[in-house]
Amino acid sequence: MPAARYHVGGLAIRVLSDGCSWQDAGAVHGLVPRVMWERVTTDLNAQHQIPLALNCLLLESDGKTVLIETGQGDKDFDLLRARGGAVGHGKLLDALAAEGVAPDDVDIVINTHLHNDHCGWNTRRIGGELRPTFPNARYVMQAGEWDVATHTNERTRATYLADNLLPLREAGQLDLIDGETAVTSQLTVVETPGHTADHASVLIRDGGETAIYIGDIAQHRVQLERVAWISAFDVLPLVSLETKKRLVREAVAGNHLILSVHTPYPGAGRLVQREGRNHFIDEAPERDHEPVATSAASRGGA
Repeated sequence: MPAARYHVGGLAIRVLSDGCSWQDAGAVHGLVPRVMWERVTTDLNAQHQIPLALNCLLLESDGKTVLIETGQGDKDFDLLRARGGAVGHGKLLDALAAEGVAPDDVDIVINTHLHNDHCGWNTRRIGGELRPTFPNARYVMQAGEWDVATHTNERTRATYLADNLLPLREAGQLDLIDGETAVTSQLTVVETPGHTADHASVLIRDGGETAIYIGDIAQHRVQLERVAWISAFDVLPLVSLETKKRLVREAVAGNHLILSVHTPYPGAGRLVQREGRNHFIDEAPERDHEPVATSAASRGGA
């Protein structure tokens, strides 16, 4: 799948796909009755699952190659097959290679949170050993999220996986942040709690324009259009409601480009209001483009 490109001001953004993750449709839609969510969900499989896209971002900012989110990775293939599950992910490294980007070229990785479908390619197995996939990168994430992810309970241990996390600390590549933090002059990590207590999103600003990469504020586009539709995966649903209301209000007022992890690829669109209701309008990518990131050698590296 070719990368989809967008611009925010003069900043070029590539949307790369790690494929999709199949999730139980009822869990995605939470307390919303099936008779209602069936009207907006047409791609159920035989296990009553729907595919959630795994959209990651690649961009250059302040001379740094930045990757936002790393998808689900490839470490769980055997487990999913043993359980009879569908495997549709693990494609991010191929997508990077198609853009001329090697793992060594990535300078910064940003995780909105640490559920396994958002940080799976943080690490990979090399010669039977778990190592950071991007050996020259600083991995940026909220300190509170890291603490919860590395001290799991009965609810969280199935999605906070040590294999995705601990090798980063062992390699000394962690950058734990607290609250709103500017990562570059164009990228700011902002607090958007609800899905998890320390869930974050990424504001992208340049030339008077704004985009927001929303992480798991919504797993389905209808959850942006109808803010009371909240996923069962959100650990703080009432906080999630308030976060979404604020985001929707700001996105409509500012005509922000919304970049969604789980909306079907490439997951980009804008919210508009018509007759008092919100509508998520897909935004088509630009057609002609050159690779955003280059190899280390062409950037003057060794």
